[in-house]
Amino acid sequence: MNSKPALIAIVGMPGSGKSVAADFFRSKNIPVLRFGDQTEIGLTELGLEINEKNERAYRENLRQELGMAAMAIKIEPRIQVAAQTSDLVVLDGLYSWEEYVYLSQKFSSLTLLCIYASPSVRYARLKDRPVRPLTPEEAKSRDHAEIENLKKGGPIAIADYLIKNETTQEEYQSELEIFLRIFHETH
Repeated sequence: MNSKPALIAIVGMPGSGKSVAADFFRSKNIPVLRFGDQTEIGLTELGLEINEKNERAYRENLRQELGMAAMAIKIEPRIQVAAQTSDLVVLDGLYSWEEYVYLSQKFSSLTLLCIYASPSVRYARLKDRPVRPLTPEEAKSRDHAEIENLKKGGPIAIADYLIKNETTQEEYQSELEIFLRIFHETH
């Protein structure tokens, strides 16, 4: 098992603030790897247009071929590359229990950071976001699909740290600062 680099995987439901957390870590010059980038990388390698239909087909085919840990398997080489220049790497988009199990077996230092916001807060954010807005009904349906099909609840349930993100951006940024300081002190 590899102990280097230290890994922080951001987990949480849609609209909780995972992307904002990823941006926070980027602002601290910490490499952030998005699981979702693999879909675009794969489609580009295959010479296919990047659109919802091709993205869904790629993800489904990849998971059929490699199992539910597929995205973790695909991101591992990118983690190794990032580890050559940084002792800390942040992962944005770990979803499934199988991805967690795969990476925890490869990296002993994997830490799960859960960003939490209640459904009502998340649904309001998702309705108002500029990219891919969702109605509350669509957001609830997506929640159920991610929990049932991707087994997203497991990594959230066993997260090492939890930040509640239901107030101001300033307070959320302050909580992320506190988390990062504690993380550095303990790792």
